[in-house]
Amino acid sequence: MAVTSKVTPQKEAVVKELKEQLTTSKGVVITSYRGLTVANDTKLRRALREAGVHYHVVKNTMMRIAAKDAGLDELAEHLEGTTAMAYSDDAVAPAKVICDFIKKNKLDDANILSVKVGLVEGKVIDEKEVKALAALPSREELIAKLLGSMNAPIANTVGVLSGVIRNAVYVLDAVRAKKEQESA
Repeated sequence: MAVTSKVTPQKEAVVKELKEQLTTSKGVVITSYRGLTVANDTKLRRALREAGVHYHVVKNTMMRIAAKDAGLDELAEHLEGTTAMAYSDDAVAPAKVICDFIKKNKLDDANILSVKVGLVEGKVIDEKEVKALAALPSREELIAKLLGSMNAPIANTVGVLSGVIRNAVYVLDAVRAKKEQESA
């Protein structure tokens, strides 16, 4: 007796949702989570939620179908074992949170939670590229650095101009004092 897989409306809806998440999210990280404790899973989910990242366990078969439908066939080779997906509108947030969590909880050595592959604005990136992406400063940090860089010349100009004005005041005060001394 052959086993046939019935495509149910629920499965179709899951595949459609996965495809939408893969195509509309700016940042996606696919992980393996074998052996992750409930306590660590709860901490990870909380950290992801605080960063505005969505995270859920996915079935490899459904993810393969969604990836194929989205034109991301190269994801299929990474869909073995346990699979979870973190995705966000921020390209860096999923990678940063997951890699920081792995490092902070020393899960890298035990190979409990690991990055399989990532997706940034429709481009598949490998584990090394995901880790490099996670090492980048956040968008807010980059904006702050840019504004600081832009503000420095202005602050220096103000300092120079106030020094010129201050020196002019000292010269005028010295001239006034000298005239008062000569007239007395």
